[in-house]
Amino acid sequence: MSDSSPDRPAVPVLDVWCELQCTDCRSALDDLRALRARYGDRLELRLRHFPLEKHKHSFAAAQAAEEAAEQGQGWPYAEAVLGRVEELDRGGEAFLIEVARELGLDAEEFDTALIDGRHILIVDADQAEGKAIGVTGTPTYVIGGERFDGGKSQEGLRERVEEIADRLLAEQA
Repeated sequence: MSDSSPDRPAVPVLDVWCELQCTDCRSALDDLRALRARYGDRLELRLRHFPLEKHKHSFAAAQAAEEAAEQGQGWPYAEAVLGRVEELDRGGEAFLIEVARELGLDAEEFDTALIDGRHILIVDADQAEGKAIGVTGTPTYVIGGERFDGGKSQEGLRERVEEIADRLLAEQA
C-alpha cells in the first residue's frame, strides 16, 4: 500500500510483513502507531502480506486488506482486523466483510473481491518476495536493507527502526 507521488522526494520505506490473524502482529500495532505519530509522511509504512498456513483465514484477510487499500482505508482496516484476531478466527470471511461495513467501506465489493480473487496476485507476490529475502514469520520489518524479526521479540525493535529511519532521513537532508 503506497501513496508516494513522483513530485515528492522519496521517503524512507518501512516494509511491515504482516499476517492479519497473528497475535504477534497485533502486539506490534502500538509500535506502528508510534512510528506513524513520530514520522508522519516522512516515513512510508507499507503493509506487506505474509499469510501463514497455520491460520486458515489469513489469506482471505490479506486479500481483504488489499481491497480496503483500494478503497483508501488500508491501514485502518488492517488495524481493525488485527485488534480482533479472535473474532477473525471464529468468523472468517463474514467477519472481514463486517469490519469493512463498520469502517464505512463498500462491503459488497469486499464480498465480490474475496470471491473473484482480484487481489490474489498481490498477496502471492508479497509472500514470494518475503520468502526471497528470508522472512519466515510475522511481523518482520525491513528498512534500509535491514530485516528485523518481530515474531521472536518486539523488544527494542521500534528503537532500532527509528535509528535507521533517522539515519536515512539525515542522509536525504
